[in-house]
Amino acid sequence: MQAYSLTFTLKRLAATSLLSLAGLMALPASAADCDRACMADLLGQYTEALLAHDASSLPLAEEVKFTVDGRAAALGEGLWQSVTGNHGFRQDYLDTRQQVAASHMVLMEGENHVLLSVLLHLEDSLITGIETLEQRLTPQSRFQPTELGAPIRYMNDPIPRRQRHSREELIEIALTYPAGLRIGNFTDGGTPFAPECYRVENGLIMAEGPGMYEQNVILHPGIIRSVAAVDEENGTVLLWMNFGHTGDSYGVGNALVTYEAFKIWGGEIHSVLAFFTGLPISTARFWPAYDRIPML
Repeated sequence: MQAYSLTFTLKRLAATSLLSLAGLMALPASAADCDRACMADLLGQYTEALLAHDASSLPLAEEVKFTVDGRAAALGEGLWQSVTGNHGFRQDYLDTRQQVAASHMVLMEGENHVLLSVLLHLEDSLITGIETLEQRLTPQSRFQPTELGAPIRYMNDPIPRRQRHSREELIEIALTYPAGLRIGNFTDGGTPFAPECYRVENGLIMAEGPGMYEQNVILHPGIIRSVAAVDEENGTVLLWMNFGHTGDSYGVGNALVTYEAFKIWGGEIHSVLAFFTGLPISTARFWPAYDRIPML
């Protein structure tokens, strides 16, 4: 395994400085903040409420912002009415510093899989915002999920001793992924994939091992990225990304929009999990980015 190299650090010194400044600006946790157990429990409550088609059991703030695929929506509509069951897959990202409880989970609408990215924004242990992205896979969909019947390899592994990173370093390393997408080359983008790294997209392994560098990557010059959550304890970073204009690769007038998670330790990315869907290229996140990141 590669060590977190001095060269890698110096190459992004300016970016790290900005991230460190943002970290210093973060507010200290208060006694009312939700800890990891509280966040995991809230995500479970959210799933149960969805299945019951009733949001009234949730600890909601007086005013709650709710979005679906970047659009404002009314809590209790859409998936809240149509969901029929719980597939059982769930991968959490618990950001205790910024009080964001995020998850990739899979639910059912009859025979259809609903790949749901959900972020609960919290204040004083109450839900003040619910941010979601939905992707539906029917039995007729070209690609069927094969990797969502068990936890994603490495994603929840304990971080080896002395290979843990600061929040700012985790973000810095995760951002090398969209940097590689922007220029169409993860090698030149400096994306540090571990030898065993693999990427799961909508439930399918799309690249692994040496193939992470060998794949033919479309240029994404207009990619937009935002830090959605950082699970410092588990070494995972969840990015929201709009891949921008790439011709008609994702449908006329559409772009790929995703919440993509990266498991990081020892200066390397060890696994990647993405739930994505095609949406109008104008789709924005419309949520605050708690962690400031360098401009492209």
